[in-house]
Amino acid sequence: MNTKEIIAQVRRIEIKTRRIVDDITAGAYHSVFKGRGIEFDEVREYTPEDDVRDIDWNVTARMGSPFIKKYIEERELTVMIAIDASASTAFGSLDKTKNERAIEIASLLAFSAIRNNDKVGLMIFTDKTELYLPPRSGKSHGLRLIREMLARKPESKGTNIADALNRMMKMLRKRAVVFLISDFLDDKDFSKRLTAANKRHDVIAVRILDPVEIKWPGTASISIEDSEDGKRHDLFMTGSSFMDRYASQSAEMHQRNEKACKRAKVDLIDIKCGEDFIKPLVGFFRQREQFRK
Repeated sequence: MNTKEIIAQVRRIEIKTRRIVDDITAGAYHSVFKGRGIEFDEVREYTPEDDVRDIDWNVTARMGSPFIKKYIEERELTVMIAIDASASTAFGSLDKTKNERAIEIASLLAFSAIRNNDKVGLMIFTDKTELYLPPRSGKSHGLRLIREMLARKPESKGTNIADALNRMMKMLRKRAVVFLISDFLDDKDFSKRLTAANKRHDVIAVRILDPVEIKWPGTASISIEDSEDGKRHDLFMTGSSFMDRYASQSAEMHQRNEKACKRAKVDLIDIKCGEDFIKPLVGFFRQREQFRK
């Protein structure tokens, strides 16, 4: 894409995202991601319904009657979007590649954060950190994140989720809500690093899946090239034996990632290319909201 095309695409994403955020996601986002804690607001006179532990004894002594401290929730959050740009995310059997769908999701999450006056940052990674933008607030910053996601051409092809999480923890000084957006096609074990990251932050895994990665659509014999390591593989896709083997290997790979998230106590959202991506996100927000009640 040239500069003019990127600007036009940013504008289209902004318009589409703003409509979704205003109509659906902003309220759910606000109710789920409350804030880091509370901050002091004012003092007021004590009532019998109040907790005696909240009494401000210094003010009480000066005023001659009991007063309590009143607190308000500290609303501002730090949101970090870590998006996988490895070569495998460039695949797409339908109208969009996994990377294009990931950018749409990241844009929606970024504008949801900005809509709620939160700070949002961006990490683009492969088997190395391709780009890191520290969390900031404001619409212009949100637009910059989208431009970077659209324009950035990764220097590397591989995937290293553990390394990305490690680098992110070194860069983030405050606790953050981290959306890890990836197809999770990583041969290296990242479960320990995921667990460590979730202890320090609130990590949410967003897995982008193409239908072909779940079930092979037909029977044929083709030669394919691995987009990350360049190796070619001849696949003889004839008969039910291949279909069963393919489905079994696919399920094993996805289950391995699901187990890693479960061990790390990380929420996992599955987004399938070709299907509505708003529904799973809103479903996640609502589930989180019910859990908090």
